[in-house]
Amino acid sequence: MFTGIILEVGTIASAALSRGTLQLSVDAPQIASQLAEHDSVCVDGVCLTVTRSSGTSFEVQAVEETLQKTTLGSLKRRDKVNLEPALRLGDRLGGHIVQGHVDCVETIVGITTRAGSWLFEVGVPESFRRYLIPVGSIAVDGISLTVASLAADTFSVSIIPHTYENTTLGQARAGQKVNLEFDVLGKYVESMLTAGHEDKAVTEAKLTKWGYGPQGGVD
Repeated sequence: MFTGIILEVGTIASAALSRGTLQLSVDAPQIASQLAEHDSVCVDGVCLTVTRSSGTSFEVQAVEETLQKTTLGSLKRRDKVNLEPALRLGDRLGGHIVQGHVDCVETIVGITTRAGSWLFEVGVPESFRRYLIPVGSIAVDGISLTVASLAADTFSVSIIPHTYENTTLGQARAGQKVNLEFDVLGKYVESMLTAGHEDKAVTEAKLTKWGYGPQGGVD
């Protein structure tokens, strides 16, 4: 589990693809010393397992399923990546609950520079649009951000200077692909109310029957 608070922007030292598996070596002098073999680390929003760690770098592997569902397959030497080690009991939850399980890859539609911030507009598939709410949480390349506005097929996030300077967003460009993870709490609520539990699902008809809404007189 992660919080979407990036602790370091690492540099890809090497990226080697062999038999469908991508072996990544990441230079990360700030957090590599905190990582041990078998630990989880979030790389651009993707939860990966550390296979080797030294004082200044670590290695991870991404298999076919991960490469198909994320942007990791496009990484090359000298690319920058957002890094966050796994949350420890007792740590502050500074962002929101992030699992490192990417839901989809989408495109940065546009970037608007403002007086003291940057507004990023990002595409969102129709099938995931329902998980977004105004001022709700969204993880973009592993960064915990707040939804500023919503449109039919895009959402916008406002980026403060600190985030712009301390994540890969400072190098981002329109047309670039990013990993998106939607709020897990919303997905669980939807699942409990609907999936496979039709007899227990909360529907508009049931709410009306129970006295909620205009017809029942309870608003």
